[in-house]
Amino acid sequence: MNYGAEVEVTIARVRAEVSRLHAELTRYELVIWTGGNISARVPGADLFIIKPSGVSYDDLAPENMILCDFDGVVIEATPGSNRSPSSDTAAHAYVYRHMPEVGGVVHTHSTYATAWAARGEAIPCVITAMADEFGGEIPVGPFAIIGDDSIGVAIVETLTGHRSRAVLMQNHGVFTIGADAKDAVKAAVMAEDVARTVHISRQLGTPLPIAPEAIDALFDRYQNVYGQSALPTSRR
Repeated sequence: MNYGAEVEVTIARVRAEVSRLHAELTRYELVIWTGGNISARVPGADLFIIKPSGVSYDDLAPENMILCDFDGVVIEATPGSNRSPSSDTAAHAYVYRHMPEVGGVVHTHSTYATAWAARGEAIPCVITAMADEFGGEIPVGPFAIIGDDSIGVAIVETLTGHRSRAVLMQNHGVFTIGADAKDAVKAAVMAEDVARTVHISRQLGTPLPIAPEAIDALFDRYQNVYGQSALPTSRR
Protein backbone atom coordinates (compact mmCIF):
# COMPACT_ATOMS: atom_id res chain seq x y z
CA MET A 1 0.00 0.00 0.00
CA ASN A 2 1.35 3.42 -0.95
CA TYR A 3 1.03 6.14 1.70
CA GLY A 4 3.11 8.71 -0.16
CA ALA A 5 6.85 9.18 -0.23
CA GLU A 6 7.17 11.03 3.07
CA VAL A 7 5.16 8.49 5.09
CA GLU A 8 6.91 5.58 3.38
CA VAL A 9 10.28 7.03 4.46
CA THR A 10 8.94 7.40 8.01
CA ILE A 11 7.67 3.80 8.01
CA ALA A 12 11.13 2.56 6.95
CA ARG A 13 12.77 4.62 9.71
CA VAL A 14 10.39 3.31 12.37
CA ARG A 15 10.87 -0.30 11.18
CA ALA A 16 14.61 0.08 11.64
CA GLU A 17 14.22 1.70 15.06
CA VAL A 18 11.83 -0.93 16.40
CA SER A 19 14.03 -3.74 15.11
CA ARG A 20 17.15 -2.20 16.69
CA LEU A 21 15.52 -1.54 20.05
CA HIS A 22 14.63 -5.20 20.57
CA ALA A 23 18.34 -5.79 21.18
CA GLU A 24 18.04 -3.59 24.27
CA LEU A 25 15.53 -6.03 25.78
CA THR A 26 18.01 -8.89 25.54
CA ARG A 27 20.94 -6.64 26.54
CA TYR A 28 19.23 -5.78 29.83
CA GLU A 29 17.88 -9.34 30.27
CA LEU A 30 14.24 -8.27 30.25
CA VAL A 31 13.06 -11.14 28.03
CA ILE A 32 13.78 -14.79 27.31
CA TRP A 33 13.32 -16.88 24.15
CA THR A 34 10.81 -15.04 21.90
CA GLY A 35 8.79 -13.36 24.67
CA GLY A 36 8.20 -9.63 24.89
CA ASN A 37 7.69 -7.02 22.22
CA ILE A 38 8.15 -3.40 21.21
CA SER A 39 5.94 -1.26 19.02
CA ALA A 40 6.15 2.32 17.77
CA ARG A 41 3.64 4.77 16.33
CA VAL A 42 4.33 5.96 12.78
CA PRO A 43 4.27 9.78 13.00
CA GLY A 44 1.88 11.34 10.53
CA ALA A 45 -0.26 8.23 10.04
CA ASP A 46 -2.66 6.07 12.07
CA LEU A 47 -0.22 3.18 11.89
CA PHE A 48 2.28 1.40 14.11
CA ILE A 49 5.12 -1.07 13.71
CA ILE A 50 5.36 -4.16 15.92
CA LYS A 51 7.46 -7.30 16.28
CA PRO A 52 6.30 -10.52 14.60
CA SER A 53 5.04 -13.31 16.85
CA GLY A 54 7.32 -16.15 17.92
CA VAL A 55 10.41 -15.03 15.99
CA SER A 56 13.85 -15.36 17.57
CA TYR A 57 15.47 -12.09 18.60
CA ASP A 58 18.50 -13.09 16.53
CA ASP A 59 16.30 -13.19 13.44
CA LEU A 60 14.62 -9.82 13.89
CA ALA A 61 15.33 -7.29 11.15
CA PRO A 62 13.66 -4.13 9.83
CA GLU A 63 12.11 -6.01 6.92
CA ASN A 64 10.22 -8.45 9.16
CA MET A 65 8.70 -5.85 11.46
CA ILE A 66 4.94 -5.69 10.83
CA LEU A 67 2.90 -2.62 9.94
CA CYS A 68 -0.58 -2.42 11.50
CA ASP A 69 -3.40 0.09 11.69
CA PHE A 70 -4.91 1.30 14.96
CA ASP A 71 -7.45 -1.54 14.91
CA GLY A 72 -4.55 -4.01 15.00
CA VAL A 73 -5.14 -5.09 11.40
CA VAL A 74 -1.99 -6.08 9.52
CA ILE A 75 -1.36 -3.68 6.66
CA GLU A 76 1.98 -5.00 5.58
CA ALA A 77 4.09 -7.94 6.70
CA THR A 78 7.27 -9.23 5.11
CA PRO A 79 6.68 -9.50 1.35
CA GLY A 80 5.87 -13.11 0.52
CA SER A 81 5.54 -14.00 4.21
CA ASN A 82 2.51 -15.05 6.23
CA ARG A 83 4.05 -14.06 9.55
CA SER A 84 1.61 -12.87 12.19
CA PRO A 85 2.17 -9.86 14.43
CA SER A 86 2.75 -10.17 18.17
CA SER A 87 -0.06 -11.75 20.18
CA ASP A 88 -0.22 -8.43 22.07
CA THR A 89 -0.99 -6.41 18.93
CA ALA A 90 -4.61 -5.68 19.89
CA ALA A 91 -3.45 -4.32 23.26
CA HIS A 92 -0.87 -2.03 21.62
CA ALA A 93 -3.45 -0.83 19.10
CA TYR A 94 -5.89 0.05 21.87
CA VAL A 95 -3.23 2.12 23.64
CA TYR A 96 -2.44 4.07 20.47
CA ARG A 97 -6.12 4.73 19.80
CA HIS A 98 -6.82 6.02 23.29
CA MET A 99 -3.54 7.67 24.30
CA PRO A 100 -2.49 9.92 21.41
CA GLU A 101 0.53 11.20 23.35
CA VAL A 102 2.04 7.68 23.40
CA GLY A 103 4.57 6.96 20.68
CA GLY A 104 5.91 3.61 21.89
CA VAL A 105 4.78 0.57 23.87
CA VAL A 106 6.95 -2.18 25.37
CA HIS A 107 6.02 -5.48 26.99
CA THR A 108 8.37 -7.70 28.99
CA HIS A 109 8.26 -10.49 31.54
CA SER A 110 11.32 -9.18 33.36
CA THR A 111 11.95 -11.25 36.48
CA TYR A 112 11.63 -8.90 39.44
CA ALA A 113 8.87 -6.67 38.07
CA THR A 114 6.87 -9.73 37.03
CA ALA A 115 7.33 -11.17 40.52
CA TRP A 116 5.60 -8.07 41.89
CA ALA A 117 2.88 -8.53 39.26
CA ALA A 118 2.41 -12.15 40.33
CA ARG A 119 1.62 -10.89 43.84
CA GLY A 120 -0.67 -8.20 42.45
CA GLU A 121 1.30 -5.62 44.39
CA ALA A 122 2.30 -2.12 43.30
CA ILE A 123 5.97 -1.23 43.68
CA PRO A 124 6.11 1.52 46.33
CA CYS A 125 8.11 4.67 45.69
CA VAL A 126 10.88 4.30 48.26
CA ILE A 127 13.96 5.24 46.20
CA THR A 128 14.69 8.51 44.41
CA ALA A 129 15.16 6.75 41.06
CA MET A 130 11.48 5.81 41.16
CA ALA A 131 10.44 9.35 42.00
CA ASP A 132 12.58 10.63 39.13
CA GLU A 133 11.38 8.21 36.48
CA PHE A 134 7.84 7.29 37.50
CA GLY A 135 6.70 10.09 39.79
CA GLY A 136 5.50 7.63 42.42
CA GLU A 137 4.62 3.96 42.66
CA ILE A 138 4.41 1.60 39.70
CA PRO A 139 0.74 0.55 39.76
CA VAL A 140 -0.87 -2.83 39.17
CA GLY A 141 -3.43 -3.40 36.44
CA PRO A 142 -6.07 -6.14 36.64
CA PHE A 143 -5.72 -9.67 35.31
CA ALA A 144 -6.59 -9.76 31.61
CA ILE A 145 -6.57 -12.47 28.95
CA ILE A 146 -3.99 -12.27 26.17
CA GLY A 147 -5.12 -12.02 22.56
CA ASP A 148 -7.75 -9.29 22.43
CA ASP A 149 -7.72 -5.67 23.57
CA SER A 150 -8.47 -6.47 27.25
CA ILE A 151 -4.88 -5.78 28.25
CA GLY A 152 -4.91 -2.50 26.33
CA VAL A 153 -8.09 -1.43 28.10
CA ALA A 154 -6.48 -2.20 31.47
CA ILE A 155 -3.28 -0.32 30.58
CA VAL A 156 -5.20 2.80 29.58
CA GLU A 157 -7.52 2.68 32.60
CA THR A 158 -4.62 2.17 35.01
CA LEU A 159 -2.23 4.77 33.60
CA THR A 160 -4.70 7.53 32.70
CA GLY A 161 -4.07 10.35 35.18
CA HIS A 162 -1.04 8.49 36.59
CA ARG A 163 2.54 9.73 36.22
CA SER A 164 3.98 6.24 35.91
CA ARG A 165 4.93 5.06 32.43
CA ALA A 166 4.90 1.46 33.62
CA VAL A 167 2.11 -0.84 34.76
CA LEU A 168 2.38 -4.31 36.25
CA MET A 169 -0.33 -6.47 34.71
CA GLN A 170 -1.45 -8.89 37.43
CA ASN A 171 -0.09 -12.43 36.98
CA HIS A 172 1.42 -11.47 33.63
CA GLY A 173 4.23 -8.95 33.27
CA VAL A 174 5.16 -5.36 32.56
CA PHE A 175 3.89 -2.89 29.98
CA THR A 176 5.49 0.51 29.52
CA ILE A 177 4.63 3.53 27.40
CA GLY A 178 6.70 6.44 26.19
CA ALA A 179 6.88 9.48 23.96
CA ASP A 180 8.57 7.14 21.49
CA ALA A 181 9.74 3.53 21.46
CA LYS A 182 13.16 4.34 22.98
CA ASP A 183 11.46 6.19 25.85
CA ALA A 184 9.23 3.16 26.49
CA VAL A 185 12.27 0.86 26.47
CA LYS A 186 13.98 3.09 29.01
CA ALA A 187 10.89 2.83 31.23
CA ALA A 188 11.00 -0.98 30.95
CA VAL A 189 14.69 -1.06 31.92
CA MET A 190 14.09 1.26 34.87
CA ALA A 191 11.00 -0.66 36.01
CA GLU A 192 13.01 -3.86 36.34
CA ASP A 193 15.87 -2.06 38.07
CA VAL A 194 13.68 -0.47 40.74
CA ALA A 195 11.64 -3.67 41.15
CA ARG A 196 14.84 -5.53 42.02
CA THR A 197 16.15 -2.84 44.36
CA VAL A 198 12.90 -2.43 46.28
CA HIS A 199 12.53 -6.22 46.58
CA ILE A 200 16.02 -6.50 48.06
CA SER A 201 15.36 -3.62 50.45
CA ARG A 202 12.29 -5.43 51.78
CA GLN A 203 14.43 -8.48 52.55
CA LEU A 204 16.53 -6.27 54.80
CA GLY A 205 13.64 -4.63 56.62
CA THR A 206 10.91 -2.06 56.04
CA PRO A 207 11.80 0.48 53.34
CA LEU A 208 11.51 4.11 54.39
CA PRO A 209 8.82 6.08 52.53
CA ILE A 210 9.57 9.28 50.61
CA ALA A 211 7.29 12.21 51.41
CA PRO A 212 4.83 13.04 48.59
CA GLU A 213 6.15 16.59 48.27
CA ALA A 214 9.69 15.26 47.87
CA ILE A 215 8.50 12.84 45.17
CA ASP A 216 6.88 15.75 43.35
CA ALA A 217 10.06 17.83 43.54
CA LEU A 218 12.28 14.96 42.38
CA PHE A 219 9.98 14.15 39.47
CA ASP A 220 9.80 17.77 38.34
CA ARG A 221 13.58 18.21 38.49
CA TYR A 222 14.33 15.00 36.60
CA GLN A 223 11.72 15.53 33.91
CA ASN A 224 12.27 19.25 33.34
CA VAL A 225 15.82 20.14 34.44
CA TYR A 226 18.09 17.07 34.45
CA GLY A 227 20.20 16.24 31.39
CA GLN A 228 21.30 18.14 28.32
CA SER A 229 17.87 18.94 26.93
CA ALA A 230 14.54 18.49 28.61
CA LEU A 231 11.71 17.49 26.29
CA PRO A 232 8.77 16.77 28.58
CA THR A 233 5.80 14.93 27.08
CA SER A 234 2.22 15.99 27.57
CA ARG A 235 1.86 13.35 30.28
CA ARG A 236 4.75 14.68 32.40
